[in-house]
Amino acid sequence: MSLNLGSLLANSTYKYPTETALIYGSERYTYKQLDTLVRKFAAELKEAGIQPGDKVGLMSPNVPEFTIAYFGTLYTGAVVVSLNILLSADELEYQLTHSEAKGFVMHANCEAAGLEAFGRCDNCDLLYVVDEVCGEAPSGMKSFEATLNRTDQADLYQTMSDDTAVILYTSGTTGKPKGAELSHFNLYYNTQYVAERLFSRWPDEFNIVKPGFVGFGGLPMYHIFGQVAIQNAMLFGGGSFVCLKRFTAEAAVAAIKNEKVVLFAGVPTMYFAILHDVGSDPAEMSSLKHCITGGAPMPMDVKRSFSEKFRVEIQECYGLTETSPLAVSQEYGDAEKCGTAGKPIDGIDLKIVDDNDQEVPQGERGEIVMRGHNIMNGYFRNSKATKEAMRNGWFHSGDLGFIDEDGDVHIVDRKKDMILRGGFNVYPREVEEVLYQHSAVMEAVVIGIPDDRYGEEVKAVISLKPDKNTNSEEIIAYCKEHLAAYKYPRHVDIMDSLPKGPTGKLLKRVLRET
Repeated sequence: MSLNLGSLLANSTYKYPTETALIYGSERYTYKQLDTLVRKFAAELKEAGIQPGDKVGLMSPNVPEFTIAYFGTLYTGAVVVSLNILLSADELEYQLTHSEAKGFVMHANCEAAGLEAFGRCDNCDLLYVVDEVCGEAPSGMKSFEATLNRTDQADLYQTMSDDTAVILYTSGTTGKPKGAELSHFNLYYNTQYVAERLFSRWPDEFNIVKPGFVGFGGLPMYHIFGQVAIQNAMLFGGGSFVCLKRFTAEAAVAAIKNEKVVLFAGVPTMYFAILHDVGSDPAEMSSLKHCITGGAPMPMDVKRSFSEKFRVEIQECYGLTETSPLAVSQEYGDAEKCGTAGKPIDGIDLKIVDDNDQEVPQGERGEIVMRGHNIMNGYFRNSKATKEAMRNGWFHSGDLGFIDEDGDVHIVDRKKDMILRGGFNVYPREVEEVLYQHSAVMEAVVIGIPDDRYGEEVKAVISLKPDKNTNSEEIIAYCKEHLAAYKYPRHVDIMDSLPKGPTGKLLKRVLRET
């Protein structure tokens, strides 16, 4: 069966050519205008030698060029490698190299890491830059904007439904990130579910995305949540979405007020910011009818306070990059319950299992495993990790949870030691490896500590080599240089020695309790 994720834009363009698709400040793009630009960039990629199945890296904040490059890549039948704009040069080099990217679209805001990483990648020789770089332009660099001045346009290439459409890297506890391969069908159906079912109570009440339905894209679109729930879902139904280059509470409230936003999707820290960082007037946000959250646990008091102040319910959702992402959601009109992500969406089987993959009784905690239409193809060029995650035909999430008497799924902890900082996954092992590269560090443990704003904050506890000296500030600066902005520790404790068990294993549990 042929299916290209890009067809959601092509279909809406056919039905709603003059409706607004994308809003960025004072700029408005109709579906016809957006589709034309997408087809022009697709023609550029084809002329440059990009073939169906080739990988194209995309590193950009929320600007119209992200969407044009995203769908332009899909229209050629190529694969989007969606890259976090906070990556360091080392991290970016690995992802461009490992993904075998032949092309790279980079916003000028990312030039420090982007140009350095691009220069190191032998496999990637095609570079398009959005806006102008301040430094020296590498050989062969093209202006992204200039490519849109061409007159020819490419047709939508018909991929197969199970072909990979997008690769997103998710950090691994063993160090190197893993590239989750999401198929055209994975993302198309997940998008359709958001657009047609998430805000309805079938079969009694229907609230679908359609012209006039405005979603707010404060979430980064390089992240799977913003990519599917805002960009793709709005374009699927003929709605429009607001791009915000950088989220602030003030800008978010202004966007909701000025553009009469109907749907706001955000991680809990965004709801916290709107509640506490600005004197937001409920009347300014009266257009809001739907709010969804995911990416991190939603504090109960934040959910209740936001819902009471702005008179709109917040539907809690759960999913992972590997699940496209939506897997579990509270039902519209029945989202008052706190501390639960709701029930599995249609077509998803979910159960809780013990360490032997045996299902546990209702109410007991175990690992959340799933199977269904949303599960990734696998990890790109990592068969070992794929086999481990897909044991016995079920995707193993690594998250601990339980199912209550109502059938609602509760996420209570991580099976592994992952830290969730403001909706971003931080894996301690990755940070620890950087710490161990410091000449003064002998032992290192990284843990998450509670934080009112971000949910969790990254903390490092280290001991030093004999006759070596350093301080917390220097260690933080070192990590900041080698890690993405959301990963480096904000707190560093230096101890004479770290607690160990009988086998010499460092005891993170003891450090968490002190």
